[in-house]
Amino acid sequence: MALILNIETATTVCSVALARDGVLLAYLDAEEENIHGSALTGFISDVLKSAGCQIGDLDAVAVSCGPGSYTGLRIGLATAKGICFGADIPLIAVETLESMAAGFILQNPLLVASNEIKKNLVAPMIDARREEVYTALYSEDGQLISPVAAVILDSKLFADYLCETSILCFGNGANKVSNVVELDQNIKVKNGFSCSAVHMITLSHEAHTQEKFCDLAYFEPHYLKEFYHPKAAIK
Repeated sequence: MALILNIETATTVCSVALARDGVLLAYLDAEEENIHGSALTGFISDVLKSAGCQIGDLDAVAVSCGPGSYTGLRIGLATAKGICFGADIPLIAVETLESMAAGFILQNPLLVASNEIKKNLVAPMIDARREEVYTALYSEDGQLISPVAAVILDSKLFADYLCETSILCFGNGANKVSNVVELDQNIKVKNGFSCSAVHMITLSHEAHTQEKFCDLAYFEPHYLKEFYHPKAAIK
């Protein structure tokens, strides 16, 4: 039996979920700017306590590895590595967009499968500043269709796919889509979705079963872009 702590800090959401063999035991979510540094360790302690568990009971720690917030990803990974080093347990990396897709499909099964004429694809989106998002396309069963990338939104968004599919956009970057694309039956924005460590549970359990572990010393988040600081842009 595998007890896995899941940590999600890739966006403004700070989230921790504890699961045993893919079954949720306890979780905490909070969405607030710059909350990760002050809240994450407390969330972990509270979730473990709620489930009647201790750090020493863990079999692995899974962390959302990006793309996303540079600072959030670093805090999440540093915390996960610290627990893994101290408890001598493996680290699991879960792609942020993949877990978002898995969570959205689980929450919206009828919506995702509602198009009888064209296949639906889902497009998780994370805000990447200005008119840019981190995104990828996934099938109705969560399989990757187009690669994870930093995409500048324009009128040709997903043009290669729209003839044969309908696309559902969601996440904290999806509200930008309506600014550059005329929404119709083939591309829609679904509001109200937030990242959560709960969405990582199935993926981290599968990774643990397949022993897909990371190198604790060298693994880094998938930033996709270099760190940006507003003051650095002022000349």
